[in-house]
Amino acid sequence: MARHFLTGAELTRDELLALLDRAIELKRDRLASDALAGKSIGLIFQKPSTRTRLSFEAGVFELGGHPIILRPDEMQMERGESIRDTALVLSRHVQAFGIRTHADVIVEELARYATVPVFNMLTAGHHPCQALADLMTLRETFGALDGLVLTYVGDGNNVARSLAIVGAIAGVEVRVASPEGYALEPVAGARLFEDPVEAVDGAHAVYTDVWVSMGDEATADDRRRALASYRVDDALLDLAAPEVVALHDLPAHAGEEITAEVLYGDRQRIWEQAENRRHAQKALLELLLR
Repeated sequence: MARHFLTGAELTRDELLALLDRAIELKRDRLASDALAGKSIGLIFQKPSTRTRLSFEAGVFELGGHPIILRPDEMQMERGESIRDTALVLSRHVQAFGIRTHADVIVEELARYATVPVFNMLTAGHHPCQALADLMTLRETFGALDGLVLTYVGDGNNVARSLAIVGAIAGVEVRVASPEGYALEPVAGARLFEDPVEAVDGAHAVYTDVWVSMGDEATADDRRRALASYRVDDALLDLAAPEVVALHDLPAHAGEEITAEVLYGDRQRIWEQAENRRHAQKALLELLLR
């Protein structure tokens, strides 16, 4: 049976911690592993990408493999070929494949029929590869994860959900502060708040995401009004733990969900997060193809 990575809940605590340790090793020596030598990895992009494409394509290469990029206009799936048939064909040509797409049902259906590992590069409901990089960043910053408090401020979206799921496995207390109408559903033991000030009390990391994501353009004005008091700025960070760091999965809109002073200041680890996508995903691919 192929092993898949769809939400992050597939990992045990021991596996997750070992994966993060391995990611840190691979960061120290990016060519330390040839786990994908002679292997091809399919990367399907049905949504635009900067960090996901860069980190996976470079990471597969550094592991000795060949990344095959597949865009919507290059696949018969866009012309009506079934997800099942697509999964069966991909399984005959690559040793694993990932997809960045819209509905979760697409990656779930691919995994149902694939005979090779399938990994989620982003769906409407989950962003587990980002959560791996986030935990790796916290592990580097604080040395250990047990007992850390991470507060996510903003829309209770796929990023917040993945942080809650994967954070709970790692022993991180995840708090999610959102306005009415944008709250995350109860998930994985995350603590839900409406007041961001209350939520950041004692937090070691304060995390945010864009207010208007791909597909939210029609409600952009409503979203900005609802989320206006959830901006991550120095005043909010001052209410958290003294050693607090700011996190963001990018792209960022300075002046909206985060101030430029925080985004480019010395209290953030945002650009480490962006780099750590590659290292965490390399460790994930090693695990899936072990």
